[in-house]
Amino acid sequence: MSNKNYLGQTVTVTIDRPLGTSHPKYPERIYPINYGFIEGTVSGDGEELDAYILGVNKPVVTFKGVVRAIIHRTNDDDDKLIVTPENYLPTDPEIREATHFQEQFFASEIWR
Repeated sequence: MSNKNYLGQTVTVTIDRPLGTSHPKYPERIYPINYGFIEGTVSGDGEELDAYILGVNKPVVTFKGVVRAIIHRTNDDDDKLIVTPENYLPTDPEIREATHFQEQFFASEIWR
């Protein structure tokens, strides 16, 4: 399945880096949003497809939401889904701001 096929789909994200926790390789980098993966998928990097959760302001273990956008990294093989609650539609600047802590290290475009 092409990552673009996820746009508008409802998915369940398993959170392995809840809001407020540190990155496993870079402990000074704290996750300001929940971050996880879609079980049973494979991304370009050979791992499960990753997802940022926007519109949820507390740590969660799993999250079921709608894929609103995809951050397509142009210098890396690891696209990121943007998943939100049903009633939340983030703008591109909101996506950029929320994910800057990690995405600042990559060139990317936002797919809608």
